[in-house]
Amino acid sequence: MSQNLFKEDENPSEANSEEVKKDFKGLLGSFRKFILELLEIRSNTDPAATRESIIADIPFKGHTSWILVCSIFIASVGLNANSTAVVIGAMLISPLMGPILGMGMSLAINDLDLMRRSLKNFVVMVVLSVLTAYLFFAFFPLRDESSELLARTKPDIRDVLIAFFGGLALVIARAKKGTIASVIFGVAIATALMPPLCTVGFGLAIGKPLYALGAMYLFTINTIFIGLATFLVIKYLRFPMVRYANSRRRRLIARAVSVVGLAVMIPAGFTFYNALLESRFSADAQQFVNNELESLPNASYLKRNVNVAYNPDGESRIELFSFGEYQIPESTLQILNSRLEDYSGLKNTVVTVNQSKNRSLDELKYMQAVRERDSLDLLSRTAQIAFLQNKVKELSALENLKIPFQEVVSEAKINYENLTSMGFAYQIHTDFNKTDTIPVFEVKWNDNIRRDQKTSEHQKLMQWLKVRLQDSTLIVRMVD
Repeated sequence: MSQNLFKEDENPSEANSEEVKKDFKGLLGSFRKFILELLEIRSNTDPAATRESIIADIPFKGHTSWILVCSIFIASVGLNANSTAVVIGAMLISPLMGPILGMGMSLAINDLDLMRRSLKNFVVMVVLSVLTAYLFFAFFPLRDESSELLARTKPDIRDVLIAFFGGLALVIARAKKGTIASVIFGVAIATALMPPLCTVGFGLAIGKPLYALGAMYLFTINTIFIGLATFLVIKYLRFPMVRYANSRRRRLIARAVSVVGLAVMIPAGFTFYNALLESRFSADAQQFVNNELESLPNASYLKRNVNVAYNPDGESRIELFSFGEYQIPESTLQILNSRLEDYSGLKNTVVTVNQSKNRSLDELKYMQAVRERDSLDLLSRTAQIAFLQNKVKELSALENLKIPFQEVVSEAKINYENLTSMGFAYQIHTDFNKTDTIPVFEVKWNDNIRRDQKTSEHQKLMQWLKVRLQDSTLIVRMVD
């Protein structure tokens, strides 16, 4: 009887546990179904219409060529005038996106003929764009290096991300039944294909090939990652592959397309990796400047005048600029270079200083400041004591040599009315056995007094000065 009661008590708990598991599984299933329905894009895709619309934008002749030339001129004027609004207008009318989408789609659907057409039109567009921009900046009288132009000469990781996700948005919008025009316009602005080509022409026109290389690098990033995004989306949407009657030709084209796709993917991967390294370097370099220069007496000036140069193939540099009384000694520079090890993005980096050499920086003051901040024993106690002792000696020597010149001059003028001028300086004298610093006075007497009177008063003045200053070594010279 008791056993039956125990079983009756156990069965309800097991039943409740099973019901909870079923409810939990049902909840997970509902959530998974909701997410899949939310992100699902295949059912609302029109492969045939998408393919036709992309192919229609590939040809480059007639109206398209004139639109490209006009957009290049507009973008060049906007960059020259540093006008963001004008540059955006040029990007909206630029037809450069068509051949790039064509190249990405041709790789995805194994269409070598489409790849050939897209590549040919793309090259023609790029050459015409650079040539147009070059002619504009070569003959236009105003060629200032505006911030809009310089912003296109140094791409970083953000440009990679913008190009890739912009390409994804563009292809998804083109593949949707009823193309979303606003998305296409937005991607044209975000990926900014036109301004880098204008900057290439600008760099060539003013004789600065590094500007042209940096801008072409940015354009290459945009092109590769838009094409890569197109390839991935078309593959995901399972667009029908191009079929060939000749099986041998089909295999040959498939291999060729695969090689081209791999050739595109490899530089894309290297570009992303290099841009990531440069971005990490820039971030760590800025953190290094903010943290490690804080203890320097002229930290605010150094932070504003630091030059950071990233070199992927060699030694990167963080160059500091100092002047006047604030000089950075070699020992301090060594400490700063040792600090680079604490920053993972600053491997193979060196800190250098560009400074004038008027007066040495107070090294002990800097060392003490760094020690207080980091609790590092940078100077031994012996070095500190020796440093302070030298300073005390220098100050004592200066104090001993101090002459109350103004008081002496005032008293001398009262006692010797024929005295017309008086000068004073220290003279370093040596007999090659020892070196002394001797105070020397130069005095001039009234020319109207007799020679013997002048000599007599001069002797009295010299004796008075020796007594007054308690220095028997001083010299008094008569100036005619």
